[in-house]
Amino acid sequence: MNALDTMKALASSGEVKEFEPGAAIFHSGEPGDCMFGLLEGEVELSWNDAEGQEQINAGDVFGAGALVTQDHRRFGDARAMTACRLLVMNREKFLFAVQESPMFAVELLASIDQRLRQLKITDRRH
Repeated sequence: MNALDTMKALASSGEVKEFEPGAAIFHSGEPGDCMFGLLEGEVELSWNDAEGQEQINAGDVFGAGALVTQDHRRFGDARAMTACRLLVMNREKFLFAVQESPMFAVELLASIDQRLRQLKITDRRH
């Protein structure tokens, strides 16, 4: 299983949101109170004061920082590149997932680690 599979297992029907191409998912500086699992589509993340961007693909999760820090503010922007379906997980459900399935935390860390490694490889190529 991966982090998105665990999110799906705990989700209820109202937790899936759809975004049209070009739509903002969140903006830098906004309060963050949920993380996302990308069910379908592509999302672009871009960061404050940096030229960095990251493409998030179906099966990936992002925005988890909002659930592990108090009074979290989004660090960058997230925008739908294509039509997207996102699974939304709030802090209450996140804490439940970590408590009931400790492997969820490991899966989430593995997902973040994989994305960071991919970013590093991409940065070295440019």
